[in-house]
Amino acid sequence: MNRKTIVLAALPPAVLAIAGALYFALAPAFEKSAVAPVAAAAVPVVAGVVSRHEVPLYLRGVGTVIGYNTDVVRSQIQGQLTQITFTEGQTVKAGDLLAQIDPRPYQAQLDQMTANRDRDQAQLANAIANLGRYTELENKGFATPQLSDTQKAQVAQLQSAIKADEALIEQAEVQLGYTRLTSPIPGVTGVRQIDVGNIIHPTDPNGLVVVTQVEPISLIFTLPQAELPRIQMQMAKGPLSVLAYSQDDKVKLDEGKLLLVNNQIAQATGTIQLKATFPNTAHLLWPDQLVNARLLVETRKDGLTVAAPAVQQGQSGSYVYVISPEGKAEVRPVTVAQISEGEALIDSGLKANETVVVDGQYKLAQDSPVRILHGKAAREADLQSAVEKAIP
Repeated sequence: MNRKTIVLAALPPAVLAIAGALYFALAPAFEKSAVAPVAAAAVPVVAGVVSRHEVPLYLRGVGTVIGYNTDVVRSQIQGQLTQITFTEGQTVKAGDLLAQIDPRPYQAQLDQMTANRDRDQAQLANAIANLGRYTELENKGFATPQLSDTQKAQVAQLQSAIKADEALIEQAEVQLGYTRLTSPIPGVTGVRQIDVGNIIHPTDPNGLVVVTQVEPISLIFTLPQAELPRIQMQMAKGPLSVLAYSQDDKVKLDEGKLLLVNNQIAQATGTIQLKATFPNTAHLLWPDQLVNARLLVETRKDGLTVAAPAVQQGQSGSYVYVISPEGKAEVRPVTVAQISEGEALIDSGLKANETVVVDGQYKLAQDSPVRILHGKAAREADLQSAVEKAIP
């Protein structure tokens, strides 16, 4: 007999009866509380709603900006530079004077050709007068036909000489015009290659200066060749818009139009080259600049979108956590058409106005209860999530 048996035996029968009754009454509650599971705590998350609106679809590529026109201003004659009328980096118009070559030698040639023409014109006038007199004498029988024919030949010879003089004068005027070096296109001047006082030659490799047209300006970019049929189909419907962004995709530089698709595919890279033109009135695009190009190929009507962070990647592809009406997280596979500007366009897997988890997914599993954060709590959760993702 142990000590507990002795203690129970010493108790009065009435006490034992009451104790027994209490035990049998409370035992089921104790057993139920001992085996009942503890309810899982709700996971705090930031949520967003699936929205439906118009969404542009882009094809993205990397491109290089090139001048719409680029010209090396060269001299077509040899001479000494007497004046330079532009500053490096200046915006010029077509026909603006850039430099002046000493015009005196070419002016002297023009004066000489003009004098020769005037001399021949005087001789022609005299020859025509003589021809008239000889013709009159021949009609009266005082001159031979041979004399009149000779005079006619002299008149024709002088007339041809005057035509040659006119041609030489035109040539001399052209040469004199070449002493003015003007811009052939509107654009921006580069670095000056020769200074005042030097002799400039037509064979100088660098010329006087390079003028590049930047307004409008062109962009050459590439896309995968698999996109070519889609691009051609959309081009048949009308001009396609092209957006140029900075390399970090944060700054929109300009919006232009697709000009052409190159007539051959680069087999080494499996890409197709495209050319677009931009107005570039703000001059944010500059020759040889690397930019990100977005070709607008379609605008999706009533597209379903969610915040891009809502889309997660798993072994089976993309998925999101949808919050059920009961407040539980449900894993939902989705098909993503594109992710742009922090927004994911969903082809399938979601419906409009469904609630999805935007932040806090790493704590979730299928059927996890969730607690949606709002306002300041949501912002703090976003910040905390960013810090945890940044720390390895």
